[in-house]
Amino acid sequence: MHPSSRTDFVSLTLPGSGNYNNSKQWRRQSCLRRWKQLSRLQRNLILFAVALVLVCGIAIYPSVTKHFRGLTVFSKEDVDPDLKHVVPKVLLEPARQNQPLIPEPPSERHKRAPHKRGPPGLQNRPQKKDNVSDTPMEENRQQAKKQDDDEGQKPLVNWRGAIIEADQATEGGTAKEAENKVAVVEQGNHSNKELDITRLEAVRAAFRHAWKGYKEFAWGQDELRPVSKSYGEWFGLGLTLIDALDTMWILNLKEEFEEAKTWVATELTFNKNVDVNLFESTIRILGGLLSTYHLTGDTLFLDKAKDIGTRLMPAFNTPSKIPYSDVNIGKGTAHPPRWTSDSTVAEVTSIQLEFRELSRLTQDSRYQAAVDEIMRKVHKLEGKQDGLVPMFINTNTGQFTHLGVFTLGARADSYYEYLLKQWIQGGKKETELLEDYLQALEGVKKNLLKKSSPSGLTFVGEMSHGQFSPKMDHLVCFLPGTLALGAHHGLPADHMELAKQLMETCYQMYAQMETGLSPEIVHFNMHEGSIRDVDVKLADRHNLLRPETVESLFYLYRFTKDRKYRDWGWEILQNFNKYTKVSTGGYTSINNVRDPAYPSPRDKMESFFLGETLKYFYLLFSDDLELISLDKYVFNTEAHPLPIWPAAD
Repeated sequence: MHPSSRTDFVSLTLPGSGNYNNSKQWRRQSCLRRWKQLSRLQRNLILFAVALVLVCGIAIYPSVTKHFRGLTVFSKEDVDPDLKHVVPKVLLEPARQNQPLIPEPPSERHKRAPHKRGPPGLQNRPQKKDNVSDTPMEENRQQAKKQDDDEGQKPLVNWRGAIIEADQATEGGTAKEAENKVAVVEQGNHSNKELDITRLEAVRAAFRHAWKGYKEFAWGQDELRPVSKSYGEWFGLGLTLIDALDTMWILNLKEEFEEAKTWVATELTFNKNVDVNLFESTIRILGGLLSTYHLTGDTLFLDKAKDIGTRLMPAFNTPSKIPYSDVNIGKGTAHPPRWTSDSTVAEVTSIQLEFRELSRLTQDSRYQAAVDEIMRKVHKLEGKQDGLVPMFINTNTGQFTHLGVFTLGARADSYYEYLLKQWIQGGKKETELLEDYLQALEGVKKNLLKKSSPSGLTFVGEMSHGQFSPKMDHLVCFLPGTLALGAHHGLPADHMELAKQLMETCYQMYAQMETGLSPEIVHFNMHEGSIRDVDVKLADRHNLLRPETVESLFYLYRFTKDRKYRDWGWEILQNFNKYTKVSTGGYTSINNVRDPAYPSPRDKMESFFLGETLKYFYLLFSDDLELISLDKYVFNTEAHPLPIWPAAD
């Protein structure tokens, strides 16, 4: 018996199905049926979402349309081909000298009442690819257009996403007037003396502008954050104020000096439970107080110097007598960094000028004994290569670590500087120091000195386990000045020739950048056919307002009288004013020296800008050879002048 047959499918006929043609009417009926199948809650949620989208769209429509209208009015010729982003032509014209100032940020969260200080936690604006923030630029274009319509006369300059008035000045016009005087003198038939006097006034105006920001927003604190109008703390010891004391005296800024002196007398105390870095505290605080004492003769500063010097001494209580990096000046304890028992060679060998001078003034030999012991140990240590030293030294064993890596940049730079300067300070009697200095220079020539392509610039690279790297820190630009100083004190004449070559290189590190400001680190091209001498990695494009190049320009001009060094310095000062000056007071380090449209302010003014950079600018433009005579004073590595000891010492 066979099973009954089965069909393999089911046929279902729906009314009207044969007429389906995907018509709009059918789709409307289908959507309506599905809508009715939804619950009331689901329908309400969908309606709410649609309404929200409509409201947002209406709200942003005007700014979106204005944004695209603003981007379409520029031709290709108006845009710098090196910039990958599209920006208005006006952003590429910071050529109106003395105008651009970084203004007060428009955001309400940055506004502070005068003298009201808050935590230094405000961050910089997030940086986009290609270092351009479109939103602030668009807001400012709208502000510029509105103000032009309202006033009908005063033009506004749109610069790096900032709107400022074309005739904007600071401090009642003081800064602008000083710089305008220079422009007038340069264009007319005026003498070099008149030109230098006006340049000196421009430096004084720059200091006053920086001091204005510090006084208003960071008084008595370590560092000014000029963009956010707040402050940053490192040790809590008024670092910027102390670093700037002798600068104010040298610049003859009497009112500013007196108010700073009053703070030192009434507010400065080192009896604090705080860890400080031995090296930074020595060169900035101890050095600054000793220098100010010598310039003024006021024992207030010597008493403070003795106090901080004594509190730093526990750092030398180590098994090897190589000091720890950190000291608690309130508890009298010291320790290495948390991550290592090493100290950097530069830090432990660049505190000698200050402690030696403290011993001479107080007749207490323990300060000098501690730092002289370090130099004796380093003199005998193995691990050097042709006089060049590694970057680290262990506080327990007293031996070099990380062997085979040699640089004149960070962590080793001021070791070489202090070899020469201790020899000069002590009356040129300590021959071991001179021997180590001369041997190190021969090591530099043999291992680190190369030339770039295509211009043949002489530069100092680095060595790592026998491999040469064409990397040069801006910090290395101390070397031309140090070489020139040695030649002035009787060392071989070829030191001066090398100083001139390296000075040209350090100037080109500024001149070849779009902002005219040097990056922190450059890599030199050595291959034939290179288009430009230097390359700068993205992470190295920041400028911290460092002094080393200006310092060397000062030495080279003082010894050669070649005016090109003054002219180079003036270019650099103008570019600091153009790209780092903040309208409400102060100067800021920047993130990108390759982008003049938006160099990206970092919101920090290092204390050395007042302590070193502006001081060296002033000395560069001054014709008074007795204003810190280099036959009577030697500068520490923070630009604080200390006396060369009399022959009887």
